[in-house]
Amino acid sequence: MTTPLDIPAILLILATIFGAINYKFVKLPHTIGLMIVALVASLSLIALDLTFPSLGMSILVNEFLGNIDFNVTLMQGMLSFLLFAGALHVDLDQLLENKWTILTFASIGVLVSSFVIGGGFWIISGAVGLSLPFLVCLLLGVMVSPTDPVAVLGVLKTLQVPSPLKAKIAGESLFNDGVAVVLFSVLVSLVFGNGDEGSLETSFQLSSVVWLLTKEALGGLFLGLISGFIAFWLLRQIDDYVLEVLITLALVTGAYSIALHLHLSGPIAMVIAGLLIGNQGASLAMSETTRMHVETFWELVDEILNSVLFLLIGLKIVFLLQHSSYEIAYPLLIGLFIAITLLSLFARFLAIALPVQIKSLNSEVNPGTVPILTWAGIRGGVSVALALSLPSSSESELLLFVTYLVVLFSVAIQGLTIENVIKRYYP
Repeated sequence: MTTPLDIPAILLILATIFGAINYKFVKLPHTIGLMIVALVASLSLIALDLTFPSLGMSILVNEFLGNIDFNVTLMQGMLSFLLFAGALHVDLDQLLENKWTILTFASIGVLVSSFVIGGGFWIISGAVGLSLPFLVCLLLGVMVSPTDPVAVLGVLKTLQVPSPLKAKIAGESLFNDGVAVVLFSVLVSLVFGNGDEGSLETSFQLSSVVWLLTKEALGGLFLGLISGFIAFWLLRQIDDYVLEVLITLALVTGAYSIALHLHLSGPIAMVIAGLLIGNQGASLAMSETTRMHVETFWELVDEILNSVLFLLIGLKIVFLLQHSSYEIAYPLLIGLFIAITLLSLFARFLAIALPVQIKSLNSEVNPGTVPILTWAGIRGGVSVALALSLPSSSESELLLFVTYLVVLFSVAIQGLTIENVIKRYYP
């Protein structure tokens, strides 16, 4: 790479080419089709490299992908825009009507799923002789338990879903992402507590864990409210759509940057700010012209970044397959993938079904909610980014492989069939 523009230029060119291939020939939903086309291109490139090693195509691709820090790109850049854009279009009234269902799914549901997947992986890994510490296995549970708001909201755009159900799916995906990132931060500090690369530390103090959870979650909540109200006040003082779009852009970049520096939950801050601007801001602080331009701008940002994100997920397999030092046979890895995929679906079912049994929620849950929410639990780029952010160790490489394969299955299989599941209950 010779200039800072090279990486985004190549990614946007590939996203355009693969998107056009999907549009003309594959005809799948844009983001899912883009990921699948990129995945097929990646696997074809590996096969070509094995057949004609002198071409060195994989080396060129790996050099390019090696220059992209997926975790930093998503978690410290793209995620702020994607979460704000997603929250901007969520109906706050519907969200409030289903608030207890959403909050229960996003909290108790994430914990149930994390422990089921983590405990199951601990048992399975012990049975095949891997002997991983329980907290390491629990990390996998936390990484693949939350539904990815980027993937889920992208799929919902193409489906006719009843408003209350859409609010549950969208609201849960927005909030459980923030909850999972906080839990992940806590677990990483417990497992890799002393900060030395590749070392494990499993001792902890309960008070420090509670403080970290409270600081990140509540801090992100208040930051989102404060920054959102400042932006709301500015929007009410101005009637110039160019400047008002700029205000929303400054809100996202500024608030997320503050969250990173203060170690608060940036995802939660973006969700709260997006809900505030998308609902109260749009109705009370924007003219019709401004509202149209703001919504159009963020819809374009959302679509462009989604395209790049799912392209990266599809391409990343080249890098992962050729940069692993973990000594595990691929048949065993595939067996683990199948077992964890089934386990993750079962955990997702429990995470939805158990909270529904709470009496206060029964009136809010309609027939079909459990199976639809179970199958709509699509994992995506956030899970991959969390796995890539783990400190370097052989255990981290295994967790990354399993997480990546679960994400591929979730996006490709669940993303393509969720429409059929919804139509079964809402024809």
